[in-house]
Amino acid sequence: MAGRASGADSVPDDLVEVGRIVAAHGVRGWLKIQPYSADAQALLRAAIWWLKLPAAGPQAGMAPSARAIEVRTSRLHGGRFVVAQFEGIADRTAAEALQGCTVWASRAAFPEAGEDEYYWVDLIGCDFFGQSGEASCFLGRVDEVFDNGAHAVLRVARGVLDGQGGFQPEADARGRPVHVLVPFVQAHVQRVDLAARRIDSDWPADF
Repeated sequence: MAGRASGADSVPDDLVEVGRIVAAHGVRGWLKIQPYSADAQALLRAAIWWLKLPAAGPQAGMAPSARAIEVRTSRLHGGRFVVAQFEGIADRTAAEALQGCTVWASRAAFPEAGEDEYYWVDLIGCDFFGQSGEASCFLGRVDEVFDNGAHAVLRVARGVLDGQGGFQPEADARGRPVHVLVPFVQAHVQRVDLAARRIDSDWPADF
């Protein structure tokens, strides 16, 4: 993989997947990246990105481990994408060789979130509580966050907590996980406690 790389022993242990390289951009080695969050600040702020190869594809002969690459410059493009130029990537051919790679950044490089703002990666894994009558009840655990164009949406895997605090997911008649989609908006979400890994909402238990 082209670019400035580091050995596997220096790969940060707090890497977060923040996007994917979707195409070369222009003829001077720029790349177009699809961020996974509507707020791309974590991607734009990091001076070093870590690239990982897709499970299969034209780069199958390349090293599978994460490789560091130094960002020369990056900016928003067209409202939905980020374009960036890397050290050591000087032409379109070199850029095209990286298409499909996932982009990772160190969690430590993320800027501090504002009041009532949260990084999606921090919401994943939180226990989600809704309402059964007047009482709060456990509904499941957040396993994905995505943007529907208007706001973020929590995908909550339904299930129960066992006596040891472990999570037992619910499955349908075909053995498939059961999910509920909850808009991540103040109208439904009352409290997010990242330290406790808990989200409280008014979402009805029988929805």
